[in-house]
Amino acid sequence: MNELKGLGTALITPFKADGEVDYTALERLLDTQLSGYVDYIVVLGTTGEAATMSEEEKMQVRTFIRDYVNGRLPLVLGVGGNCTANVCEALRTTDLSGFCAILSVCPYYNKPSQEGLYRHFCAVAEASPIPVILYNVPGRTGVNLQPETVMRIYEAHPGKIAGIKEASGNVEQIKDLIKLSAVSHQHSYPYSGTIISDFLVISGDDGIACELMEAGAAGLISVASNAFAEDFHKIVHEKDREMQAKYAEIIRLLFAEGNPSGIKTVLSQKGIIENIVRLPLVSNSAEVQEAIRRQLAVLEA
Repeated sequence: MNELKGLGTALITPFKADGEVDYTALERLLDTQLSGYVDYIVVLGTTGEAATMSEEEKMQVRTFIRDYVNGRLPLVLGVGGNCTANVCEALRTTDLSGFCAILSVCPYYNKPSQEGLYRHFCAVAEASPIPVILYNVPGRTGVNLQPETVMRIYEAHPGKIAGIKEASGNVEQIKDLIKLSAVSHQHSYPYSGTIISDFLVISGDDGIACELMEAGAAGLISVASNAFAEDFHKIVHEKDREMQAKYAEIIRLLFAEGNPSGIKTVLSQKGIIENIVRLPLVSNSAEVQEAIRRQLAVLEA
């Protein structure tokens, strides 16, 4: 899926002071993403605070974004959870028109085995009418989807598993996965007798994007590109290590007190959104907000 190579933005969801979705701010944010530097948008993922939204709100947000973007960029929709049956039912009943793939996180809290993860994602692949991007983020889910399991899932469902967003932070593990997927591209398998399609290993960490791109990763799903799309386009498409180093401190601050608290601080200081997150998240402390303000001044100097 070439449309999922390059820079994807894990889009935030703007809220008003009363907690309702701020669609005017969402339009402003989408306009920054449609400027030509972002290759695709991920809607209602972790950064979008989907876990705090009702089903009605999620339907309204995905419909609004799909209609506003109107085919100008590929869209990926977050659809995940820790009950396999519920995820599969959502995939069967949700209107996925306008979305090219789903992003589905490892089941959290349950802490399934590798066999459990394999069976979960096989069920998701079978239920989904569009391709699936696996999402490995052990810091949030409590379980690590290992490279061998990833390839086992991929090989069981050719054409349905598009790739993986790898946010384990384990560079060696991700490089091993890139190598495994490269080997798999060269072989046929008994179940189909054909060579399986390209598998995309996508960085889920802004701070290590260049290193993973140089190792063969297909791109980055970025939090920072909500606010810095042009510069992160250079980091991804030009493997610009100097630019990545320039953003090292702001990336650290973005995650100092949880995501998306940090990126919402940045976007509010840029005048794009109000600085509102939903409990159990809270806005950044005054100290971190001031540190972000100072760092933005350095970046803009």
